[in-house]
Amino acid sequence: MYGFNSICSFSLPKYELPTDSVRELIANAVAHRSYLEPGNIQVAIFDDRLEVTSPGMLLNNVSIKKMIEGYSKPRNPAIANAFAYMKIIEKWGTGIPRIFRECRDYGLPDPELIDFDGDFRVNMYRNNTNKASNESINESINESLNSDEAVIMDIIKSNPQISQKEMVTKSGFSRSKIQRILKVLQGKKVLYREGARKNGYWKIL
Repeated sequence: MYGFNSICSFSLPKYELPTDSVRELIANAVAHRSYLEPGNIQVAIFDDRLEVTSPGMLLNNVSIKKMIEGYSKPRNPAIANAFAYMKIIEKWGTGIPRIFRECRDYGLPDPELIDFDGDFRVNMYRNNTNKASNESINESINESLNSDEAVIMDIIKSNPQISQKEMVTKSGFSRSKIQRILKVLQGKKVLYREGARKNGYWKIL
């Protein structure tokens, strides 16, 4: 909570992220996820962002560019219709553009939409007031890492839910080398695995 908005004689809290947009992101994840895919909807909060990830890639003829422009093709029309009727989500095609507008009104960066590895994720970035201290901490951590370990840490920072297979592709290292590096990083207590293998994520300490 960063301050207060005054309406008449009442003061309403102004939160760090637009709450209506956060609510809509989670509702959209429920309405548009693939229920044929294993896994759960995940909501994660990091120092610099909020992540909402749902199983299932974008449908055919749906692109991230189209979504930002207001195009919508519900994967589960019955759920989407029920949510719209109950005012849980806005009418089809209005949610994503409105989320972008609200983030800009809050002075936040535009959200990031990612279609990857069988899942779909939206990153809503925070105003990182502790950026300077975080950079100092990151510098001290990086000094304790060798070059290969630093490569893996950078890859994980960009996508905490990345799989070992994707790490192999991005780094060029072998699977066994990736596994050795991850074990070393966890031993140095700079990296921690949260959750199960399929639905978990890496947490940088």
